[in-house]
Amino acid sequence: MAEYKRILLKLSGEALAGDAKKGFDEKTCLEVAGQISKLCDKGTEIAVVIGGGNFWRGRTSENIDRTKADQIGMLATVMNCIYMSEICRSIGIKTEIMTPFECSSFTTVFSKDKVMDAFASGKVVFFAGGTGHPYFSTDTATVLRAVEIEADIILAAKAIDGVYSADPKIDPSAVKYDKLSFADVVDKKLGVIDLAASVLCLENNMPMLIFGLNEEESIVRAAGGSSVGTIITV
Repeated sequence: MAEYKRILLKLSGEALAGDAKKGFDEKTCLEVAGQISKLCDKGTEIAVVIGGGNFWRGRTSENIDRTKADQIGMLATVMNCIYMSEICRSIGIKTEIMTPFECSSFTTVFSKDKVMDAFASGKVVFFAGGTGHPYFSTDTATVLRAVEIEADIILAAKAIDGVYSADPKIDPSAVKYDKLSFADVVDKKLGVIDLAASVLCLENNMPMLIFGLNEEESIVRAAGGSSVGTIITV
């Protein structure tokens, strides 16, 4: 597999939280930043999307309006991107955070032209705030931004090392897939990403690699095309 030149890295909020599962684990974040730095040194253009699950999920509360719940989730992703951006900056990486809505001086409003300028300046770009609209998951925002910036691939770092036929923690006979199509993901109801995101990948020929974040140098290896995760293509 060829080395990818422009990637969109998707991190779960829980990945930043480490064993605590909530908030931030600085050691984990520094390890991720260190791998991002290695890719920057190779000239890889990197955009990052981070979920908000270490603080809030849109469906966490059944007692408030879904739109408001999703808006809280969007703001959780902004906090995560500000934090991870600063961790990256602390080790010498130039960064920029973009959101689909005005966020005072905290972020820049997203546009493809601004992203291309940031890449040309050697910056890592963080996409926070999801799509800016309720009822769309971070998965959908990830694919949307990847398509817009013409990324070579989406690298989705998970707590598990790929896609399985069932939850391996529950079903010991679960089989790991090395390669899948997005049609397989939908037909088999594998739940890797949501339906809207799967269809968007399918329609725009956007590949995705699911891999385990906790494996040694996993992000570097994934960007270099040598990951042992699950590749999903059209």
